[in-house]
Amino acid sequence: MRIAIQGIKGSYHHQVATILFGNQKLSECSTFDELAVLVSTGQVDCGIMAIGNSIAGSILPNYALIQSEALAITAEHYLNINHQLMCLKGQDIHSIHEVQSHPMALLQCRDFFRKHPRIRAVETDDTAAAAQRIAQNGQKGVAAIASAQAAQMYGLDIIEKRIQQVRNNATRFVVLERQPRTVQGANKATINFTASHQPGSLGRILNTLGDLGVNLSKIQSIPIVDKPFLYSFVADLEFEDLAQFEVAQLEIGILVESMNILGIYKAEQL
Repeated sequence: MRIAIQGIKGSYHHQVATILFGNQKLSECSTFDELAVLVSTGQVDCGIMAIGNSIAGSILPNYALIQSEALAITAEHYLNINHQLMCLKGQDIHSIHEVQSHPMALLQCRDFFRKHPRIRAVETDDTAAAAQRIAQNGQKGVAAIASAQAAQMYGLDIIEKRIQQVRNNATRFVVLERQPRTVQGANKATINFTASHQPGSLGRILNTLGDLGVNLSKIQSIPIVDKPFLYSFVADLEFEDLAQFEVAQLEIGILVESMNILGIYKAEQL
């Protein structure tokens, strides 16, 4: 298999790819857009994409990418995230004036930057890539926020451990494929829908799901790109079997203006 990840070896996406698929061929992508295109054009078998974090929230543009490239979610994985502060050997926190990392990682470490206001946070394309550049360029006074695996891989010292503001920090990743497929034991679906503008329309949709015994584990409004200040909804639905979901799909189908199934897959427990 060839698997697309956002970032390079040592990134959290790389860890998830290894957990789910073992040591496979990787296509390292600098952006989520690049990842989505590789999957949609069949240049890779699947992609691993972060979709949300328990501290920083949902990555809304990634839902739009999944839809625009007509990708299918076929699996999910929750990864416990422990951010480490790393730099060249022989330095300490007092030597550091700049910290580089992915924007989501920086968001998850806001308390660290409040405690160290003199340290500048700089957004980069990837956690592991920030560590790699520091090692390759011999950048003194600059640190990266990344995984312990990245520190070991690129020969950096960890000078502060677990600097995320909440110890129980998890990121949800999804596996994306070009075509939907039947997943044995599927009990979860992600859908995108638009409700009518009639008062109470969203409430009727949610009540219908409850009456059918379908658990709404998440609902998130996302902007409709070509319609300013109008929103659709992404929802995660959990059910006992596909027959129950098919009934729910029919029942709420008459209550929504449009609906798109982003994936039917097996739920993973936190």
